[in-house]
Amino acid sequence: MTDLAAAIADVTARFSGVVSVSRGEAVEFEQAYGLADRAHGVPNTVDTQFGIASATKGFTALVIAALIDNGGLEMSASARSLLGADLPLIDDRVTVEQLLTHTSGIGDYVDEDVVEDDDYVLTVPVHTLGETDGYVAALDGFAQKFAPGERFSYCNGGYVVLALLAERAAGTPFRDLVAERVWRRAGMTDTAFLRMDDLPGRAALGYLPDGRTNVLHLPVRGSGDGGAFSTVADFRSFWVALFAGRILDSAHVAEIVRPYVDVQAEGLRYGLGFWLAEDGPEIRLVGGDAGVSFISSHDPTTGRT
Repeated sequence: MTDLAAAIADVTARFSGVVSVSRGEAVEFEQAYGLADRAHGVPNTVDTQFGIASATKGFTALVIAALIDNGGLEMSASARSLLGADLPLIDDRVTVEQLLTHTSGIGDYVDEDVVEDDDYVLTVPVHTLGETDGYVAALDGFAQKFAPGERFSYCNGGYVVLALLAERAAGTPFRDLVAERVWRRAGMTDTAFLRMDDLPGRAALGYLPDGRTNVLHLPVRGSGDGGAFSTVADFRSFWVALFAGRILDSAHVAEIVRPYVDVQAEGLRYGLGFWLAEDGPEIRLVGGDAGVSFISSHDPTTGRT
């Protein structure tokens, strides 16, 4: 780890966060840098809770898989079967599988093909997005981009729709489903959908390039497409638990992390909520948003995270 420490030392002046390398539960390198709260001079620590943005999508996919396993949902089920009259611009043929693989073609409320930087604003007040059902207004009004199943197009809104479907199929709030079906089983005690306007003392603030915090740019509480907060220790536990079969059995895990789509523009493949290396066994959860940058990469053959 000497070379890694030296490389990181070269960028600490412009890096704020935590770097961690582990094998299973054994930590090989771990170091915190920069400030969690610039105004009050609070430093980051290895226990700091960071926003993980779109890495949350992996948790959403696991919840959907658990509901399918229990018979509460099917991969071939149409989104319309649970949406009813909500979001009428979503094509009636869109399925759960297409939403999971970003091939649904639905219009996106945060379209990364259009958004050029992290200084965007949502079309509804962010304080109204505290519950998943409250996202319906934010998701509405975006026309279908292409026919369902035609091609891959990364879609944040599709994963909020999945959260809505999970909530309605199970009759349980989405964040409770994630806590019960994923975080509790993985021993992720410091992972939660925290409110952006009421962050606890161990949570890092996110900062835009001009130094402002991101509180006006992100939903006040995350949902299926992003917004969870976590720690490096919890992600060590997550990967170990996932491949030990404590979240889902090994057959269902294999289905989630097998390639469904080649994403040539990224040099990657996509499973269900997880990015996969083009060659080799590496699996990634990645998140980038206003004031947030996160990546966790895991090799199940060596146990290295």
